[in-house]
Amino acid sequence: MIALLSGTVAVRRGDHVVVDCGGVGYRLAVSTETLRQVPAVGGESVLHTHMVVRDDALALYGFATEQERELFLMLLGVQSVGPKVALAVLSGGPPRELLATLAAGDSARLQAVPGIGKRTAERIIVELREKVGVSLPEQAISVSRSEDPLTIAREGLLGLGYTPVEADELLDGAAGERPEDLIADALRSARR
Repeated sequence: MIALLSGTVAVRRGDHVVVDCGGVGYRLAVSTETLRQVPAVGGESVLHTHMVVRDDALALYGFATEQERELFLMLLGVQSVGPKVALAVLSGGPPRELLATLAAGDSARLQAVPGIGKRTAERIIVELREKVGVSLPEQAISVSRSEDPLTIAREGLLGLGYTPVEADELLDGAAGERPEDLIADALRSARR
């Protein structure tokens, strides 16, 4: 399995890049988010990869971060989501925004992605919410020494990548008694 490619960018297109690694060019399908981080042709790039093997093709997918690759793999685990749809979902914004979408249960945002209808959007949220939307706050909860729901929710938002100032602003006026409710309400207000 090819897990990482490091080399010179030989081709840079809207949906893929070719990375020259020691004289061999690897074509990687990429999300818009990853493409933004790939340098111009001639620049050096490091991409995390995932290879999909099918009867008629070997396809490589490239990601700027391991987090994006993990989200891609989780999306592939959802029924009716293939590699193209998973890349389209990841193209909608940085991984942090997708995590916020899942945690907030924002199916409308997912439905805006070409190839995703209402059922698939809801399925993605149901299947991945526990894996990504709650797992990061739970990591914060497990190391928390406080039992205060607001403190736990703040740590959860910090675990999602928000700065302390952003977390405080999002939680100001958030409704809920449990940390999960506070986080979900804060993320909904962040989407507005």
